Amino acid sequence: MKAFENALVYTEEGLKRTNVVFQEKIVSIGGSVEGAEVVSLPEGAVVLPGFLDEHIHGAGGADAMDGTHAAIATIAKTVAAEGTTGFCATTMTQSPANITRALEAAAEYRVHPEAGARLLGVHLEGPFIAAKHKGAQPLEYVAKPEVSVFKQYEKASGNTIRIVTLAPEEEGAEELIAYLRSRGILASVGHSGAKFQDVERAMAAGATHVTHTYNAQSPLHHREAGVVGSALLQDGLSAELICDCIHVSVPAMQLLAKCKPAEKLILITDAIRAKGLGDGVSELGGQTVYVKNGEARLEDGTLAGSVLRMNRAVQNLVEKVGVPFERAVDAATKNPARDLGILHEAGTIAVGKRADFAILNARYDVLSTFVGGEAVFTA
Repeated sequence: MKAFENALVYTEEGLKRTNVVFQEKIVSIGGSVEGAEVVSLPEGAVVLPGFLDEHIHGAGGADAMDGTHAAIATIAKTVAAEGTTGFCATTMTQSPANITRALEAAAEYRVHPEAGARLLGVHLEGPFIAAKHKGAQPLEYVAKPEVSVFKQYEKASGNTIRIVTLAPEEEGAEELIAYLRSRGILASVGHSGAKFQDVERAMAAGATHVTHTYNAQSPLHHREAGVVGSALLQDGLSAELICDCIHVSVPAMQLLAKCKPAEKLILITDAIRAKGLGDGVSELGGQTVYVKNGEARLEDGTLAGSVLRMNRAVQNLVEKVGVPFERAVDAATKNPARDLGILHEAGTIAVGKRADFAILNARYDVLSTFVGGEAVFTA
């Protein structure tokens, strides 16, 4: 057994100084640490639940679309350095063969994982999107939503798909959303030109989510609220946010934070393989990406994912957007865990849950990351 002794810990009761004893799961909070190996923490350290990134394409030079065990292992190891203890490998609009290969790799990795953040499942972002709102997704592979096609992807993934981003205004979308609901899979509105009524119909069919709010979707207009207006107004929709102050302006993020119930704001990175590699030339879905000053763009200037680290997303939400610390942490931990149906085992620090921790200092630097009670990153 291991223990944090008299540490500042963000528990379900809030921030407090306490003892935490753990093995693979949390054994006790507030009890004695006798018999446990005490993990030494520096002054000013805070123990948080491990971050959960439900929308990340790649990191450390690897991408989920590489379709290999090694690529997912690289992502898992890289994101652990930012306090992330679980992630959804996110695909993108590509050929059916390439998507299938990526899904098969994810299925295999779940059976034979390596040290690092846990692979929670797959976020299927595309191909069921709107051509006019494709963002950095390749146009040639955009496809209409179709249940039969999705079932093939579902099988290839070993039933590990947890989220599907789709455009609800496209023919066949409502049928697919209903199927996703029946399977316990999140249907997320994204890369979409949907009108407010389209989103209402999607919600009636079972949609509960919005992908990277504000980006690659119909904006708020005073005569048509669009996807953005729906995200702001509908309490039944969880809203993803790329909090890098590049994809979304600070005032727009403040508006989202003000409008959404606290439990409905979800921090994501939407990171690509270039994360962690510095400025230079990278790749996304066969397209050249140029990374400069923390921005990842295609040659035409289109934003192409991010190189955001989750610990910095939390920091930005607190220091630039003005969200209280505990709520910002929840947006990277408790909220995605609830949406993914794993709150019973992750997302907060409580007895019986997995011993997944992100330990940060006052500057939001990650000091260490624990997954299942084992340190997978130490600065």
